[in-house]
Amino acid sequence: MTLRAMGIEGVTDWREAMVSALAWWDEVGVDTLVDEAPRDWTARETSLPAKGEAPAPVAPSEPEAIPLPATLEAFVDWRFGGDAPEAAWGEPIVHAMGDPASPLMILTDMPEAGDCDLGTLLTGDAGRLFDRMLAAIGQTRASVYIAALCIARPVTAQVPRELEQRLGELALHHVALAAPKRLLLLGQTVSRSLLGSNAGAGRGRLQPINYQGGQSEVVATFHPRFLLNKPAVKADAWKDLQLLIGGQNQ
Repeated sequence: MTLRAMGIEGVTDWREAMVSALAWWDEVGVDTLVDEAPRDWTARETSLPAKGEAPAPVAPSEPEAIPLPATLEAFVDWRFGGDAPEAAWGEPIVHAMGDPASPLMILTDMPEAGDCDLGTLLTGDAGRLFDRMLAAIGQTRASVYIAALCIARPVTAQVPRELEQRLGELALHHVALAAPKRLLLLGQTVSRSLLGSNAGAGRGRLQPINYQGGQSEVVATFHPRFLLNKPAVKADAWKDLQLLIGGQNQ
């Protein structure tokens, strides 16, 4: 006999409701009690800490380092391909130029504003000054090997500081494979990335840079772009070039 049949109105018969619910679950196919508390069956299983115990910190997983190509040809294909750090920017990539077998390699920081349109490094006013600097030491673009630390021009027109270390590692690997006798670094950013110092600290002396399999003599100087804005330091840049020339016979 139900409570309603006993004349007690407005009181829920929980036994009747329970029977109805169990019947509904049986109709939809649930016939086994798994747990008293609901659970998310799609969640990844983790071990729960004991009561009062702080959960153990989860260490971030580091991506496995991929070895860089071991030959200059393979490295150039990789460095200027779709896996380069700068490729994700969607900006045009400007390749290295000149003679990879040259005893003189020159590193600039990034493509100039017009380099992407012409597909070559160091164009415009800075490029014309650079050509005069090369002529002053008896060189041309064809007789040296020129590459950029950052192979695409950043939207901010500055090499991202958070990428400098990685780009420096890639540039050093590039230098190691080309194995030039001398290396000319144009600008503070390039000097800081490869030498760990600014151009001022590295200027005025011929210094070695070591890499696996060899060593190159390095001269750090001002970028032609900087010389255009600060003509007074051209005399210092000329001293750097003389130092570079003097290193040819060492």
